[in-house]
Amino acid sequence: VEAKKLLETQKLDTVQEAVDAVGISRSSFYKYKDDIFPFKEKTKGENITFILQMDDEPGLLSAVLAAIAQFHGNILTIHQSIPMNGVAGLTLSVAILPTEGDAAAMVDNIEHIKGVHYLKILGRE
Repeated sequence: VEAKKLLETQKLDTVQEAVDAVGISRSSFYKYKDDIFPFKEKTKGENITFILQMDDEPGLLSAVLAAIAQFHGNILTIHQSIPMNGVAGLTLSVAILPTEGDAAAMVDNIEHIKGVHYLKILGRE
């Protein structure tokens, strides 16, 4: 991990310099370079914040949450406004690991739920 970091930050120019600096062999570096990552790097995914308008019907929020769960989404924030004229606004931030789910497919699935009228992605990272 340290050797990769030295190369990525361009503190050292060659693999040989990096492995010498951290005390491992070049063969070990090449053998494990694609398999060993810092904990946070492995868990990086896509965070999506979106707003949607939906009918004020029992079970509709549960259907939206079930769609997120189907794609292994992790809800970071959720805010539902008070329904007005039978329509409720919902703002969600969801994290999806690239190995666990497909964000585009999840959004498409939510858009096709009966009672969801409008969905707009506010941000992605």
